[in-house]
Formats: sequence, structure tokens, C-alpha cells
Amino acid sequence: MTTAKRRALNAIDRHKMLDRKHEQIGHEQPTAHDIAAELETVLDDDVGDDLLRLVFISCHPVLSSEARAALTLRMLGGLTTEEIARAFLVPEATIAQRIVRAKKTIAEAQIPFEVPRGEERAARVSSVLEVIYLIFNEGYSATAGDDLLRPALCDDAQRLGRILANLMPEDPEVHGLVALMDLHASRTATRVGPTGEPVLLMDQDRGRWDRGLIQRGLASLARSEALGPKGPYALQAAISACHARASRPEDTDWRRIAGLYGELIQRIPSPVIELNRAMAVGMAHGPAAGLVIIDALVADGSLASYYLLPSARADLLMKSGRLAEARVEFERAAGMTKNARERTLLLERAASCG
Repeated sequence: MTTAKRRALNAIDRHKMLDRKHEQIGHEQPTAHDIAAELETVLDDDVGDDLLRLVFISCHPVLSSEARAALTLRMLGGLTTEEIARAFLVPEATIAQRIVRAKKTIAEAQIPFEVPRGEERAARVSSVLEVIYLIFNEGYSATAGDDLLRPALCDDAQRLGRILANLMPEDPEVHGLVALMDLHASRTATRVGPTGEPVLLMDQDRGRWDRGLIQRGLASLARSEALGPKGPYALQAAISACHARASRPEDTDWRRIAGLYGELIQRIPSPVIELNRAMAVGMAHGPAAGLVIIDALVADGSLASYYLLPSARADLLMKSGRLAEARVEFERAAGMTKNARERTLLLERAASCG
């Protein structure tokens, strides 16, 4: 802020000097509009937050979208290469190569260290949103370590999202992401038990959900929907809103959630989204219907290293009364996760199958 003020004062001083020179030689003086335009140019790179400014700089179009996200998450998001690899469901070596190549590309292209403006800034928003979302996800459900949550990452992501919403108030997906993070964060206090153990969504005390965050999230979702058709983040926020509006687990509108996942899979074909849809279908139409979708994912093999696939299958097998099969799947999922809390929960669910 101090630097920006000094730059502005320097610009004003330059114009004062020009005024004197123009008076001496009789030329036309610069107008108030000219001065305002220069000041706007001087201060146009202020996006309101140092970290967000760096995220915009790092999400340069010379890099592929995968490289932008990997580099920014590693250098600015505080995530390790291993954590980023799990977020993208790719080998750790792949992410390491992307980061090395991204650094090399930046050096070779001699990318200027400055915040993009106008249309160029708008073109980078999707990459910035992806980075913020992945930072939030790692904080909301840590992929490794002894704790389920990393609240500092969630706080950073929510703060960046709110700043971005003020910076780009007419972008519906920005508000959609803010809504999604607030609605998820409203459940934080109930996601772990007294000793840090995970508490499943259907077992959480909904009376302890943060109503302030829920109202703020619903307001951001409404604003996003008013600005245009639902994008991927707004669709996910709408799914989270279905849970937030249900005062009891049995009041959850699973048919609507399954439908929203269907819309989302049309926008972003993804095996992870299809897995989530399978669980919603299982809740809306019975576990057998969900198992059909999950078994197709198992056959596909794209989620072979994703521990939530056998975990989800085990859950539906348990609901179907196929306890012996469910136990095997829970144990397999426990052997795949890197998070100690998740592993303990999965082994406890396996034991409950008898």
C-alpha cells in the first residue's frame, strides 16, 4: 500500500511538473481525465491480497492448465508434491515433472512478474479458481498425516475466494466457489469427534453446523445463479446446499442431488464425480442402483488407486446386507489411504461388519 501511494504521488508530481512546462511553452495542459487514467494504470495491478496477486501471476497462459495448478499449489499453496499428486490422482513423479517443466518454461519465456489486467486477467480466472478450490479441499479433507483437517488451508482459500468475489463481482463461478467453500466449511466443527476421529456426514450433529456460514453460502449461491447458468462450482454448491437445508439426514433430497451430479458429469466428465453420483443414486434409488455404477468404475480401472472407491462400494454393500464383501472392501480402502484418521475409521467400519 505504501509503494502504491508513493507511485501515485510520483504520478501527480510528474503532472505538476508538466503543468509548469506547458504554462511556460503555451501547450495544452493535461485534463483531469488524463491524470485519472494514468493513476488507474499505475494502481490497476492491486488485486487486494499479496497471495492472490501471486496466484494470478503464476497462472500464466504460457503454461498448461495442469502445470499452472501444480506449480501454484506447490509454490504458493503450501502443498507437497505428494499431496498435489493425490489431488490429481496421478503419480507423484508426474507432478514433479510438471513443476520442473513449468519453472523451465517460465524462465525460457522470460515471463514478466506482473499482475495481468483486463481481458488477460479474466482469462486466468478459471485456473485461479481451480487452485483455490484444491487448496480448500486439502484443508477440508487432508490426504495424508495424522489429522483429518488442516483449517489454515481452508481459511486461506475462503479468504482468497471472498477477495476474488469483490474483484470480479459479475463472475457467477467466482460466487459459486465462494458458496461451495462456505457451505462445506459450515460443517467443520462436526466433522471430527472429541479425539479427532472422523464423523460421517449422516452422523453429524446438524444443530452444530454454522448457520452464519450456511446463510452466507446460500446468499453467494443465489447471486451466482442470478448472474448466469450454473457452472461446475455452482452445481457443487447447489449439492452442498441440499445437505445444508436438511435439518435431519432423512430430510435430504437425494433425488435432486443425484440429478445435480448428473448435470455436473455432463459439464466435467470425471470418474470421481461419477463415484459421487453413484452414492447419491444409491441413497435415492437403493444401494443396488448405486452398485451398478460403482462396479462399472471398478471395471474401468481409472480409480484403481483411489481409496474412496472401495470405501464407497463397501458402504453400499453394507446397506445391501452383503457384510462379508463389505468388510473386505473396507479393509482394502484402509490399506490405500495415507491419512491415519481415515484408516482408523475404515478399519472400525470393517470390524462392524462382523
